[in-house]
Amino acid sequence: MTSKAESAIGALRSGYDTLARIVGTLRPDDLVRPSAASDWTVAQVLSHLGSGAEINLATLERAIDGSGAAAPDFNTSVWARWDSMTPADQAANFLTANEKLVQRYEGLDDAQLAELRIDLGFTPEPVDVAVAAGMRLNEFALHSWDVRVALDPTATVAPEAIDLLLESVGGLLGWAGKADQLDGTATLTVHTIDPTRTFGLAITDTVQLIDTPATDDGTLTAPAEYFVRFLTGRHTPAHTPSSVTLTSESVTLDDLRRIFPGY
Repeated sequence: MTSKAESAIGALRSGYDTLARIVGTLRPDDLVRPSAASDWTVAQVLSHLGSGAEINLATLERAIDGSGAAAPDFNTSVWARWDSMTPADQAANFLTANEKLVQRYEGLDDAQLAELRIDLGFTPEPVDVAVAAGMRLNEFALHSWDVRVALDPTATVAPEAIDLLLESVGGLLGWAGKADQLDGTATLTVHTIDPTRTFGLAITDTVQLIDTPATDDGTLTAPAEYFVRFLTGRHTPAHTPSSVTLTSESVTLDDLRRIFPGY
């Protein structure tokens, strides 16, 4: 049986290979066009993914060799170096850095996949490989869409990542969801398609995913990949499929867009 860690690593490989093929065809003008990430060009998104891969790899290596925490300025020095690169170098180094990270994950043995604990520096305690790779997948899959949709308006989040993202994205809503943007409270039933899931979205003093509610204030039906994008602020009308419907007398899609501004 494939473990969650192996599934996340497999989705990272597939997602990277897909994006790498696209990046290899980009022209200089493509690199400086706006991406779907607010205020970032395509090259800047690739820089973000590349610097993140470098930091993730260093963190993973420290967990494997037990060398302890990174220097206090390690992350900022990596970001500064990537920020100073030309768009062409950001794209080229994105390819190298992400390939190295994915290969290192793929090289972990069964004991490491099950037992290794990784100190990410921002979690209450070290996490296992499934969590670390899953968090990287969340970032990679969404930012990959930011790049791909700038070149192809019909782009969707990679299907092999959706199951894992649906499992993890709810944990982000405590700080990503802005419940105070709704006048009052609401509970919605959510139906997703591809894959099919049914659950609840509760907006009170916080925002959280819940079990399917017995009573609700409306029903949101959407492709699962769009729902993941929606919760992370990637929901402009131009990027909203025609199949998305919200049946409610008290909440609109624009209300929800304010609640999920992105991060």
